[in-house]
Amino acid sequence: MNDASGAGGFGTKLDTAAGAAVPGGLRSSSPAVEQQSQGGRSGAVGQRDAFLDNAKYLLIVLVAVAHSWEAVESSRATKALYMFVYTFHMPAFIVICGYLSRSFTGRPHQIKRLITGIAVPYAVFEVAYSLFKRYADDTPDHAITLLDPFFLTWFLAALLIWRLTSPLWRHLRHPIPVALGIAALASLTPGIGDDLNLQRVLQFLPFFVLGLCLKPHHFETVRRREVRLLALPVLAGALLFAYWVAPRMKTSWLFRTNSAQQLDAPWWSGPVMTLLLFGCSLLLTVAFLSWVPSRRMWFTVLGAGTICGYLLHGFAIKGPEYAGVFDTYTWLSEPAGKVAVSLAAAIAVTLMCTPPVRRALRAVTEPDMAWAFRDSRGEQRHVGPPRRSTGTADESDRMTRSTQ
Repeated sequence: MNDASGAGGFGTKLDTAAGAAVPGGLRSSSPAVEQQSQGGRSGAVGQRDAFLDNAKYLLIVLVAVAHSWEAVESSRATKALYMFVYTFHMPAFIVICGYLSRSFTGRPHQIKRLITGIAVPYAVFEVAYSLFKRYADDTPDHAITLLDPFFLTWFLAALLIWRLTSPLWRHLRHPIPVALGIAALASLTPGIGDDLNLQRVLQFLPFFVLGLCLKPHHFETVRRREVRLLALPVLAGALLFAYWVAPRMKTSWLFRTNSAQQLDAPWWSGPVMTLLLFGCSLLLTVAFLSWVPSRRMWFTVLGAGTICGYLLHGFAIKGPEYAGVFDTYTWLSEPAGKVAVSLAAAIAVTLMCTPPVRRALRAVTEPDMAWAFRDSRGEQRHVGPPRRSTGTADESDRMTRSTQ
């Protein structure tokens, strides 16, 4: 999941080995962060927020594990777990991307990071996954196009669009209802087509807009003890409901890639499901975030490399599928096999988020490309008292690297 101002929503150019330069503990931004936000100038790098890095890492693990279940989803319990995780893992990541995109205004240095941190990785990995599909799956006629995102690259295309529109949402009086209205209309419009996976872009839009509207105190509230206690019955109830609804509901509703008519449902069910899923996803997102550690953990540093984990884990998921591993070793669809597959996916994506991998991929995920841009050092600075900022476009870039 890649954040946005430039580098994406998973982790960005201003990331350090320690973590994302975010406002101290989601409370208020440091002078260094404010300075970076206003002028893109170099200076002391703000301390990364452990809570956001922890959340990004845990979410990217859920993304990889859920993808691994697609090949072994042969029981009601597995489908229930799949639906449970899919209800909130990408929405939660998108909310965080939106939160870290609040100061994006389209200034030159932000546009540069947007291109180098989102557009370039999207183009590179779209081609890479298409070639992998061609030769690993023996489908030489598989098209290579930047207009039809393949597998997980849709998120980068979506993040690029969301980030570019973020200044607009901040000027609306009621941005969330407007975004929900757009999502509801998309859910009943089968003619949108597959270009840039616009159905997903529009139907997931409310979560990004919600993130833009959040303030640090919202995260502080979510992490209160009473919220954590309330989250336990919510999570348990959601698991039970997922088990009940698994044989009765198409998982395609959770992907948000189709309109209601394309899912053989009446047109009015599109807006209804849009609102219901938004509410369920938001409730589970709050429950999940309430249990995310706010202190530094052994995996906190991995939050800065989630873009690598997101972009690379698809090869680990699709490779065995193309090679027919799950058809050959049918025991992988049994309970013990599913546990093994889940652990393998979690370990693999964890390794992909490590600093050495991030450094190795920096030329692709964080290219400098100074040769492609005009010198923006002369861009007009903000004049007047320094603005108070608790989330920067630079921080949102980090999210993209970190990955819905």
